Amino acid sequence: MICFPPAKINIGLHIKARRPDGFHDIETLFCPVALCDVLEITAAEVFSIQLSGLPVEGNANSNLCVKAYRLLQSAFDLPPVAVYLHKAIPAGAGLGGGSSDATAMLQLLCDFFALPLATEQIRQYAVQLGSDCAFFLHRRPMLATGRGDILTAFPVPHLNDYFIILLSPPVAISTATAYAAVTPQQPAHPLSDLLMQPVEMWKDSIVNDFEQSIFLQYPVLSSLKQQLYAAGAVYAAMSGSGSALFGLFPDANAAARAAKVLPEVLFCGRLNIS
Repeated sequence: MICFPPAKINIGLHIKARRPDGFHDIETLFCPVALCDVLEITAAEVFSIQLSGLPVEGNANSNLCVKAYRLLQSAFDLPPVAVYLHKAIPAGAGLGGGSSDATAMLQLLCDFFALPLATEQIRQYAVQLGSDCAFFLHRRPMLATGRGDILTAFPVPHLNDYFIILLSPPVAISTATAYAAVTPQQPAHPLSDLLMQPVEMWKDSIVNDFEQSIFLQYPVLSSLKQQLYAAGAVYAAMSGSGSALFGLFPDANAAARAAKVLPEVLFCGRLNIS
């Protein structure tokens, strides 16, 4: 059984407060992107995981797919499976690849073994694996609050015709390190209000709070954001805690022209959000 876990981007990211549990209250719009890993499971005599594609740091037991399997195995006494994971979404890029893989693994296992779990029950397992994992149960824009696990469907129809370019510089950023460098603050305006503006106005109003500290540490990321604007993006930002950046372009021709001159292009295509 095979599936294709997608990446995500964050449009706007407000880090509002540090919580007593050590996490942070945030406000962001998660949007799926058609850049995908490949995840397959088959029946096996012993559990195994095989990786290919982009490198993944750490040993196999720290992989979120393995943790997802162990989580359901402890509840349902699952037999072993062989896991094959091909990575196209870079790690440490703010694109949610590991979280997407983990959630896809939960869904694959539910289907493969016909586990009696409703979507809400799968969500409860997903949030144990990561704050943004539950988002990947959806394939549409979701406004995320709390620590990223409280999700509300948030249609953004004026984005349907835009194209996206993702840039992936050779920089990996630890989420914990990124949060440690940020001073939480309440935003002047709710992100939900700002998102209703025309996309052309987002440049001056929708921010990722990580950018201020991350760009000081990695000036190349600030430079790449400016290159996206110079290449014709109507809105550009870092995704999550970085290091990937994205630009939104008004049509396919504008995106294609930009992709020819921009460095570190990882993906170029339509922003399919409907």
